[in-house]
Amino acid sequence: MTETGTPRVAVYLDFDNIVISRYDQVHGRNSFQKDKTKGLDKDRLQSATVDVGAIIDFASSFGTLVLTRAYADWSADVNAAYHGQLVGRAVDLVQLFPAAAYGKNGADIRLAVDAVEDMFRLPDLTHVVIVGGDSDYIALAQRCKRLGRYVVGIGVAGASSRSLAAACDEFVTYDALPGIPTAITESAEPKKRRPSTPESDDSPADAQVAATGLLERALRISQDKDDTEWLHNSAVKAQMKRMDPSFSEKALGFKSFSDFLRSRSDLVDLDETSTTRLVRLHSDSP
Repeated sequence: MTETGTPRVAVYLDFDNIVISRYDQVHGRNSFQKDKTKGLDKDRLQSATVDVGAIIDFASSFGTLVLTRAYADWSADVNAAYHGQLVGRAVDLVQLFPAAAYGKNGADIRLAVDAVEDMFRLPDLTHVVIVGGDSDYIALAQRCKRLGRYVVGIGVAGASSRSLAAACDEFVTYDALPGIPTAITESAEPKKRRPSTPESDDSPADAQVAATGLLERALRISQDKDDTEWLHNSAVKAQMKRMDPSFSEKALGFKSFSDFLRSRSDLVDLDETSTTRLVRLHSDSP
C-alpha cells in the first residue's frame, strides 16, 4: 500500500525525439535524416546510443514511478534495438506509425492526450516527467502545472526549446544526467566539452557568463525579498531554478553548487564555517 504523501511519478518519452536529437548532437545537425536516406551505419548509431536506464533512474529520484511510456514506431530498426533496455525497465511501448508525407509520427499529440487523461485518471500523481525537447510540449507542461503537478523536462542539449524549459518546474539536459558522458561531435577536438544550454549555439564561455548573470539576479532578488544580506545557498539555487529551470551547475562542469559559487569569488562571498552554507553578494560588487 502506498504511503500517504509519497511522491508518485509518471514518465513520458518521445523516443524518436531523444534518439534523433542525440544522434544529431554527436554527428552534426540534421545528420540523422541525411544518413537515414542512405542507410544508418551501426557504428554511428552505437556511438550515439541513448542510455534509457539513466533517464529512468533520474526520474525515479522524484518518487515512485507509477507509469513509464515510450512513444515511437517500434518496427523501425533504430528503435527496435532498444527493446531489451525498455522492457527490462518495465516501460510501456506505445506503437506509432509515421505519416507517409512527412515521416512525423504524431508522438507529441498522442503523448499529450495520454498525459492529460492520466492526470484525471490518477489524481494522486504528483510529478510528470516529459522526455523530449520539442516546443510542442509547452502547452502540456503548462496544463500539468495548472493541474498541480511538478513538471520535469529532459531534452538533449542544443535540440531543446528554451520556451519548454521555461514552462517546466525543472529542466535537465540529457548530458547532465548522472553517468552520461559528454557528447563529442565529429568536428570537435578529441576532448570533453561541457554541454550547452537548451537550443543554444553559445560557447561554453557564453554559458558561464549567462550563469554568472543569473546568480547575481537571483541574489539581488532574494536579498530584497528577505531583507537580509546572507542567504542559504540552497535558497539561492532554488531561486535560480525558478528563474531558469534549465540551470545546472553540473552542465557547467561543477560537481556541486558550492563549487559553482566558489568559482564566482569575485561576485559572491561564501560562508562555510558551519554545515549551513551561506552566500551573499561580494561587498565590492556594484
